[in-house]
Amino acid sequence: MQVILLERVAKLGQMGEVVKVKDGYARNFLLPQGKALRASEANIQSFESRKAQLEAQNLETRNEAEKVSEKLDGQIFVVIRSASDAGALYGSVTPRDASDAATEAGFTVDRKQIVLTRPIKELGLHDVEVVLHPEVSATIKLNVARSTEEAELQATGKSIQELAAEAEAAADFEIAELFDDIGAAGQDADAE
Repeated sequence: MQVILLERVAKLGQMGEVVKVKDGYARNFLLPQGKALRASEANIQSFESRKAQLEAQNLETRNEAEKVSEKLDGQIFVVIRSASDAGALYGSVTPRDASDAATEAGFTVDRKQIVLTRPIKELGLHDVEVVLHPEVSATIKLNVARSTEEAELQATGKSIQELAAEAEAAADFEIAELFDDIGAAGQDADAE
């Protein structure tokens, strides 16, 4: 099916281009979302008459998205989840979770704007892309932790695995010292 794009669509084309797409993609996504029109003679002429208006509208929304992007880019949002001692989450962090965390911090971000390149299934800091406009995106960090204290520690640069290893090493050291003390007490008893 031939369609005229009414806005820039990623991996497809720019506004005003006539592109050939599969029928289902056009019927189920592009046409209902208002991103395209069927490429008929009447629609092409209608688009040409509205082109200046659509470009002005696109420029205005892009400028608004760039302003929001400047504020949003680089922000860190905390997501609290339950996880195993090894740092594996029971479940995963979804775009809705990221959207809710940003909304709680005062930003208006829809879950459809969140792009996860891979599922978030472990504790730590994760980069997430937010598409504010087809031509504007921002990158935020999600700090996934079991508690706010743990999130603060992660924000300083320590991972949960490093903290667990440090705690285990300290416990091993204490046990070794205890056995050394017991052994030294035994030697003192033998010497007498």
